[in-house]
Amino acid sequence: MLSSGSNSSTLNDVEPGLLGFLVIAGMGIALVFLLRSMNKQFRKLPPPPEETETGEDTSNPAGTDAEGAKRG
Repeated sequence: MLSSGSNSSTLNDVEPGLLGFLVIAGMGIALVFLLRSMNKQFRKLPPPPEETETGEDTSNPAGTDAEGAKRG
């Protein structure tokens, strides 16, 4: 049985060290580049179409059903 007062015990001396720091730092740097790329892609999107207040169904303006066939 291990005594809690033992100074030579390595069970409580575990540290992440340099490798753990490098992994976390690399993930942080990758996150920064991914966020910059995402913002660049969002800026390329066109603005949403303006809604009209005519009361018409604007979700299907061409008069077609979900498969694209012309309604009669």
